[in-house]
Amino acid sequence: MLIKRRQFLTTCGIATLATQISPLTAESANTIRKPPRLQVGDTVGLIAPAGIVDAKDIEAAQQSILQLGLKVKLGKHILDRYGYLAGRDSDRAQDVNLMFSDRSIKAIIPMRGGWGCNRILPLLNYSLIRSHPKIIIGYSDITTLLLAINARSQMITFHGPVATSTWNQFTVDYFKRILFNAEAVTMQNLNPSQVRVEIIAPGKARGKLVGGNLSVLSAMVGSPYLPSWNKSILFVEEVGEDVYRIDRMLTQLKTAGILNQIAGFIFGQCSKCSLGDEPSFTLMQVLQQHILPLGIPAWYGSMIGHIKDKFTLPIGVEVEIDAELGTIQMLETAVSLV
Repeated sequence: MLIKRRQFLTTCGIATLATQISPLTAESANTIRKPPRLQVGDTVGLIAPAGIVDAKDIEAAQQSILQLGLKVKLGKHILDRYGYLAGRDSDRAQDVNLMFSDRSIKAIIPMRGGWGCNRILPLLNYSLIRSHPKIIIGYSDITTLLLAINARSQMITFHGPVATSTWNQFTVDYFKRILFNAEAVTMQNLNPSQVRVEIIAPGKARGKLVGGNLSVLSAMVGSPYLPSWNKSILFVEEVGEDVYRIDRMLTQLKTAGILNQIAGFIFGQCSKCSLGDEPSFTLMQVLQQHILPLGIPAWYGSMIGHIKDKFTLPIGVEVEIDAELGTIQMLETAVSLV
């Protein structure tokens, strides 16, 4: 009797965990949801799901968002501090869930990255998020939220500026065209003489756009919070890493079976990346070693990463890339008109 009771409790525990991790029904699992587009006068929710922010950061971010014609609502725990995190895991997760459930909020913009989003993934309500689709955008550590929500809630998410980013003309232009105007844009570097596209392998490819910060993505490998890689277009970016670490992370993606599934590859910018003190390969040599054997179109140098001029990249949208031109052409809109 005791054994049967233990078996029953164990089964219930597994069932509960499965419900948290896989909230979608079989019918809805293959249907991707697009959040409604932004309109002037809409309210944006600012949250701090990762690193600590201060009042000065919030004030500056509010001014940037207001200049876009949007209103601002702050997360309940945005100024919390817990070690190097912006509050306890449960509180940071609560702010994410509350922003999605709040019908007055039309988009969610994290204040900054850092570290911490991976810790809150089991605490997010993915069924709630799917039933209240709205724009969530960011980069760096926010990669975790973008990929997990895309995978578990089957919703388009956006790799782009955080609230404390430089909202210059280049960044705002792509942000507005994709998220306000619902355009299917072609993304191309503004000034090829300043940011040169370096072709790894020429050609064109189509697939769903997936990716983000390389180290954050690598840290998620083996978890149930990653989307399908089958025939996808993988984009990555990095900052402050020695080349051997880039090699290590790409090797991890390779041995995990991810690289062998993708149809195209884009490395955005590797800002402040160095060769290190020991004898080293160049970054391009490492990229060629990992990507050339795949026989897929690939290039380095897209406007993606810890840089001032940023594309807004819709994760989960069908795109076509051209490695020789360094272009990312959206084949569909990323937001709905209602």
